[in-house]
Amino acid sequence: TFKTYTTKGNLNNHIGIPLTILSVQKDAEIAVIEMGANHQNEIESYCQYTLPTHGIITNCGKAHLDGFGGIEGVLKGKGELFDYLKKNNGTAFIMSDYDYLKKMSTGINEIKTYGTQAAEITGVAGNTQEFLEVLITNGSGIKNIDTHLVGRYNLPNVLAAVAVGKYFKVDEVKIKTALEQYIPSNSRSQMMEKDGNKIILDAYNANPGSMKAAIENFAGMQGNNKILLLGGMMELGNESLAEHEALIKLIKNYTWQQVVLVGGDFNKIPHPFLYFASSVLTKEWFKQQHFKNATLLVKGSRSMQMEKVVE
Repeated sequence: TFKTYTTKGNLNNHIGIPLTILSVQKDAEIAVIEMGANHQNEIESYCQYTLPTHGIITNCGKAHLDGFGGIEGVLKGKGELFDYLKKNNGTAFIMSDYDYLKKMSTGINEIKTYGTQAAEITGVAGNTQEFLEVLITNGSGIKNIDTHLVGRYNLPNVLAAVAVGKYFKVDEVKIKTALEQYIPSNSRSQMMEKDGNKIILDAYNANPGSMKAAIENFAGMQGNNKILLLGGMMELGNESLAEHEALIKLIKNYTWQQVVLVGGDFNKIPHPFLYFASSVLTKEWFKQQHFKNATLLVKGSRSMQMEKVVE
């Protein structure tokens, strides 16, 4: 609907954000700029030259705990975006299900809400198994959105897109069509079929929250011969061992054909599963298995490069 420039790939740090800004041409009507951070005062510094008028914090999970200094540090560090909006009469879009976002956004000039209930735009996940279906229950004439995203955990992302689209008066047919036609190709909730196997490739990044959501969603999906290929979670600091132990405990709650753990702190914890030090070694093992009619979940932190296993 608008002439829009966006962050490409993962150009979201102190080098990538300036490059993104420099790519914005004079005909721009909207620029969408992703700010990545792993320590305090980072997002604050980006706001000084991106000058955001609108902002979204999708969630605050246990990511980059080492650099941020624990979960409270994550809230403070990501909250620097909202701090800027408060001082500059900005607008925030928040997931109303998350109480911490309500608290963080207090004092912002304009707040637009989305969520599963008690929000301007509300929706729930449908009962479809393979791809996420979103049923809009309030705030829009759109009744349902059939996405190509794997996992009910993508519901907030779809609702955020609807909320932003509605705010900027994008035609509802365009909103629905755009979301339904989007097919992931960047290792984020990407569904692939290869050699007679179905592969969920979600290897762009991982933290305890996203790992738990992905495993639980995978366990609830239809399909036989389920195989987990999980890379270690990075930048968790003093909580790393405990979080990896919790993940192993979660995995044990379900029945799998095979579980393979790769790198990170998985080698420091007793477990009954197959272990490899790297994705390269895992790929060699994987090639020798000749799996057929299996369903695989491949996930891990960016540095683990888990996508290499199924390349």
